[in-house]
Amino acid sequence: MSKVGLLLSGGMDSYALAVWQRPDVAITVDYGQLPAQAEIRAAERLAQYLSIEHQIIKVDLRSVGSGDLAGTPPVDIAPATDWWPYRNQALFTIAAMRLVRFGVDTLHIASVRSDGIHRDGTAEFIEKLNELMAFQEGGMCIEAPAISLSTAELVRCAAIPYPLLAWAHSCHVGNIACGRCRGCVKHREVVAELGYA
Repeated sequence: MSKVGLLLSGGMDSYALAVWQRPDVAITVDYGQLPAQAEIRAAERLAQYLSIEHQIIKVDLRSVGSGDLAGTPPVDIAPATDWWPYRNQALFTIAAMRLVRFGVDTLHIASVRSDGIHRDGTAEFIEKLNELMAFQEGGMCIEAPAISLSTAELVRCAAIPYPLLAWAHSCHVGNIACGRCRGCVKHREVVAELGYA
């Protein structure tokens, strides 16, 4: 029987995807990002609300990070200030390493259309990584069910009520929303687009 896992960051996109797809297991990775504790709290609340098994992994990747999430200047090739080199590839692999123990054969990730600013947020990247993961023992598939949607479209598909969405943590630079980083700006714009502002 097929089992689905979800990489649940605690942000708006993964929140909405969790409500929409109802995975069997959710996994949150503390990889050394500045807002890790707030992301974990947000993910725990949602997993509890949805009665989903929730796993937390701590792997310190801070020494190889850069950009807003690491609290350092972005590297020269960064397409945006929040780019952390090879982050998604690392996170998908770490999540799969844990989820395979639960019999999960499909890993959902909450990439949306606007994530295409980063190469590892594109459908092409997901396809290539899926091919690699499926080739290995465990044969796990990587899927991004919302890759063609905007965040607002995903929230509408999920029919997630605003009081629940408000638990999500979008800030890239701290455990309390700064209101200025790309994550906070996106959160504010999506809330306004949905008519919640």
